[in-house]
Amino acid sequence: MQPVRQNARVLSAALAGTAVEFYDFYIYATAAALVFGPLFFPEQSPAAQLALSFLTFGIAFFARPVGAIAFGHFGDRVGRKSTLVASLMLMGGSTLLIAFLPTYAQAGWIAPALLCLLRFGQGFGLGGEWGGAALLAVENAPKGWEARFGAAPQFGAPLGFLAANGLFLALGLWLPEAEFKAWGWRVPFLLSAVLVGLGLWVRLKIGETPQFREALEREAPPAVPLARLFARHGWAVIAGTAGAVACFAIFYLATAFALAVGTSALGYSRTEFLSTQLVANLFLALGIGVAAWRSDRKGSRSTLAIGAVATVALGFVFGPGLQSGSLLAVFLTLSAALFVMGYVYGPLGAWLPTLYPPLVRYSGVSVAFNAGGIVGGALTPLVAQAMATSGNLIFVGTLISLAGLVTLVGVLTARQQAVAPA
Repeated sequence: MQPVRQNARVLSAALAGTAVEFYDFYIYATAAALVFGPLFFPEQSPAAQLALSFLTFGIAFFARPVGAIAFGHFGDRVGRKSTLVASLMLMGGSTLLIAFLPTYAQAGWIAPALLCLLRFGQGFGLGGEWGGAALLAVENAPKGWEARFGAAPQFGAPLGFLAANGLFLALGLWLPEAEFKAWGWRVPFLLSAVLVGLGLWVRLKIGETPQFREALEREAPPAVPLARLFARHGWAVIAGTAGAVACFAIFYLATAFALAVGTSALGYSRTEFLSTQLVANLFLALGIGVAAWRSDRKGSRSTLAIGAVATVALGFVFGPGLQSGSLLAVFLTLSAALFVMGYVYGPLGAWLPTLYPPLVRYSGVSVAFNAGGIVGGALTPLVAQAMATSGNLIFVGTLISLAGLVTLVGVLTARQQAVAPA
């Protein structure tokens, strides 16, 4: 554990940002599933309002690649540290402002327009967050510890999920339904300012990564890192994108989508379903830890491939498990899903950087990861919601199986390279 103690500040900085990321994203996902439909859209069928709510949720996934390009450019030219600070400020500021938005009843279409704008800001900031945090950890890792260090940002996922889920659960127990819908949902967005402040405090105290400094000593950074990335490493971007699809698909189907369906069509109360997800979240952390440990011993590529196969298998039981009518069966289904999600998410921090050399690595990792988010995190919940509305909830798991196949193809066709000048 000595390498961990020696690099505690770096690992804390990597963890802090993604904890804020998943907190921000999951409080939005939870609010989108529970209250945003009737609050921000005109009166119509609940299914239509929920679909529009999930549509705003998906906006951030299309903003993320744009942010990945912008922050990747500066991350590869200026450095990892300053870029990470800027991305965290934009992401946190957008989340905080959502707490002050007027509703549709108060401002008409201005309300959903502002919601979409701030959701875009969230996604734009997030585009530069995960890739930089992963590089901060991996490029500071001692030899043989790359995957375990690279998992530091991933552990921010269950931590942020735990904070967001637990806060919504507490508000649900504390507030009557009318007060929760009137103002209680705003509290988690207000409290995001505390997490962002802690994240900035940690990040401002770290230095630049050794690998990036060494790469700059060999040559000047490219004028347009993105142009060099696609000119020389185009297939690596495609394969890396495919490799990230499965984790997004599982996470948002097992969290936001499952919560929306569970508290509406399936008839569970918000409190009992949030409690179920809260405990199942522990399996996400377990999956990340197991995958990171195996990756440092057997390799991140083979570990991710095993996770992709498990994702395909998961798809066959996901729909029937949700629709079983038993909360215990739902818990087991979500626990299995989040464990597998952790297993395909845990190796990404170590695997994706191996596809790109240092001077285009921030751009490569960020673009691939966030493009994977469009397929797995934005489109999948929308298709799943349409399937559930048409009475085909039991077949939703096929989307997970397809995502697993896409990731498996990406992993098997990607070419890893030794660290070399771009």
